[in-house]
Amino acid sequence: MIKSIFSISLFLIFFAQINAQNFTKKILEYREKYKSDFLEDTRSPLKEQDLKFLDFYKPDSSYCFNASIEILPNEIPYDMATHSGVTKKYTRYWKLKFELKNKEYCLIAYQSQQLINDSTYKNYLFVPFNDFTNSSTTYGGGRYIDLNIQDATGNKILLDFNKAYNPYCAFAEGYACPIPPAENKLLIEIKAGEKSFLKKEK
Repeated sequence: MIKSIFSISLFLIFFAQINAQNFTKKILEYREKYKSDFLEDTRSPLKEQDLKFLDFYKPDSSYCFNASIEILPNEIPYDMATHSGVTKKYTRYWKLKFELKNKEYCLIAYQSQQLINDSTYKNYLFVPFNDFTNSSTTYGGGRYIDLNIQDATGNKILLDFNKAYNPYCAFAEGYACPIPPAENKLLIEIKAGEKSFLKKEK
């Protein structure tokens, strides 16, 4: 009996290690794609020689989980402020509820009114947020997560802070990057995703 329990424990440990390795591999592959996208965007603030200055937290599966979705009907589009001073129209689309480190939090996912008629981005949702790492290990202006409406399963969707990324304003001036609304301020450190850009201008 003891031998059987020991064997099961070893199997579970091995299985957990394999899952962790697979998760890390997927996040690292995602980040390589993220880096290459800078070179394909004509408006990119970064060149190939800048990519080595991108910095990230180590992949951490504890920051990846299913969030509950609450649909927000009859919301009126409003002007979201940006770092350049102009505004962009967004609609509050979902309220995402989740538990992290034994506490409950929520974030609002927004839909861009500029992109809603674009077939490529019509299902795109935008989650800008602030947390207690801002201006210390991460960009002071907050970070973003992208979601796709079609990725929802019932009233759940995978929310992965390992995929949190910096707005272009973290790298250069002259971009109209949305400022995370006050309702998306998380009173916790999110030690996952992209960190502050390491390159310093001379």
